[in-house]
Amino acid sequence: MRLGILIYSLSGGGAERVVSYLVSYCIKNNIEVHLILMNTTISYTIPANTKIHYLETSEGHESGFKKAFKIPFLAFKYAKLVKKLELTHSLSFLTRPSFINVIASKLTAYKFKVITNERAFPSLQYSYKGFQSSFNKTLIKTLYKKSDLVISNSYGNAGDLIDNFEVPSEKMKVIHNPIDLSKIEAAEPNTSFFDSDKFNIITLGRLDIGKNHEMLIRAIHQLQNPILRLYIFGVGDLKEEFEQLIETLDLKDQVFLMGFSANPYQYLKTADLFIFGSNHEGFPNVLLEAMACELPILSTNCQSGPSEIMELDNVIEDIMITDYGILVPIKNKDLMAKGIGYFVNHKAYADSCRENSKIRIKDFEKDSILKKYIDLVNSTTIAN
Repeated sequence: MRLGILIYSLSGGGAERVVSYLVSYCIKNNIEVHLILMNTTISYTIPANTKIHYLETSEGHESGFKKAFKIPFLAFKYAKLVKKLELTHSLSFLTRPSFINVIASKLTAYKFKVITNERAFPSLQYSYKGFQSSFNKTLIKTLYKKSDLVISNSYGNAGDLIDNFEVPSEKMKVIHNPIDLSKIEAAEPNTSFFDSDKFNIITLGRLDIGKNHEMLIRAIHQLQNPILRLYIFGVGDLKEEFEQLIETLDLKDQVFLMGFSANPYQYLKTADLFIFGSNHEGFPNVLLEAMACELPILSTNCQSGPSEIMELDNVIEDIMITDYGILVPIKNKDLMAKGIGYFVNHKAYADSCRENSKIRIKDFEKDSILKKYIDLVNSTTIAN
């Protein structure tokens, strides 16, 4: 197998992290791999001898119209590159690289296996009005089914692609996200950051509408409990709006916007609770990271990912108690506040979540997940 992995860049992000893991795994196991990018940003560590090729060196702030317009041109370039490198398999991550991957296979007589990897819940990810959402939904429905194989990172995402985007079920496979347990275990906890007399809650994620940090802030306000502290790690366009909300609700001593942290594990290891308010996800790695740090979870039961990670049995319109933490319906401030209160008042339950997470997180250990990727890609035999 000569594998090409196509992604826009290796800037920060879950898909980009998985690609960096895959490249390293292939090189370590003597599998010929070529990394193909469209932007020069590389934020993750990859081996020095990685074979890197650039379809282009674009700017990250290009408009959606320009990115769409360039797809046929980039697909033509990619078709030529695949033939030149004599790739046997082409694995693409995220929507635009996957469009390019499929179209390229139709622009050359050279035969190679096309594997696309979708990591979002498209029906929700592209539910907003505008050109980019409509364009992406149309091309996903048109092109993904022409892949030899489509890999998703959750069963929820896979079901969405089958039910709403005409991907044949026999072409659809699920591989959950990997997590680097050794790296997390090696991180030193910051034992002096939190006030041990308080109940310290932490969350990680972009400051945008989809992550719904506003609901978390309002849940803290609703409880009117002076021992609560909420630390929000992340950057984004809503920072000023949240700063104003915190001031308006008089929460300056209880809710803190912490910005970006390159090492969030030092805080996860010493907090009391991880909280997550997202409206929709592909497969939220932050839940895995929190569990790897033996932190109880309070999350929305958004589509998709949390219910799979936390092995939820029954969905109800109330707090949903699992072995690893609590799930609540999306956009429900009252039940989020109820969930916080439950953890504050049930320390023994929180301790049991920590113990159970030690076992559950091993199912997502990096090398075993990466082997599944390579074995699946290598076994792809469906005719294109």
